[in-house]
This record gives sequence, structure tokens and C-alpha cells, in this order.
Amino acid sequence: MAESLSLRKIGKRALDELSELVGCPAEGIIGVSRHDDGWVVTVELLEMGRVPETTDVLGSYDVQLDRNGDVVGYHRVRRYLRGSVED
Repeated sequence: MAESLSLRKIGKRALDELSELVGCPAEGIIGVSRHDDGWVVTVELLEMGRVPETTDVLGSYDVQLDRNGDVVGYHRVRRYLRGSVED
């Protein structure tokens, strides 16, 4: 069954489920990678909207999905301002 799951479907499922679980609007998918036991999708959520938007607080989360595409866990990797630049 996992063979029929495209990267787009895996990413969308992680994005939608995490947004509902955390209660924050989804911004987008940062990355998708396949592992022996499933998938890890890195998702960005808007944790706090501010004015101006460059000061919005975003969170980056790793979402673990099993081989069937079901979410089995997640954790926040980092929290940052939209306008910040990574080192």
C-alpha cells in the first residue's frame, strides 16, 4: 500500500494532520524523506501571527508517518521569526 503513496500525498497528510493536532495554520512542507519504517515530513506552521508579517512566529516540526501514511508522532524542531535568516 505504501508504494501507491506519492510524496505529495504523504506531505499533504502530514501537513493537514499536524495543523489539526497543534491548532495552528500550516505554512508549508519543508522536506520529505523515506525511511525503512515509514516517512519523516518537516512541516512549517504559523504559531503566532503578528504585524508586520516578518515578525510572525513560525515553528518547524518533524512528523513521523508509518508505511501506510498514518501519523505516528511529531515534535517541534525549532521556533523562529519569519524574517530571521539561518546561519
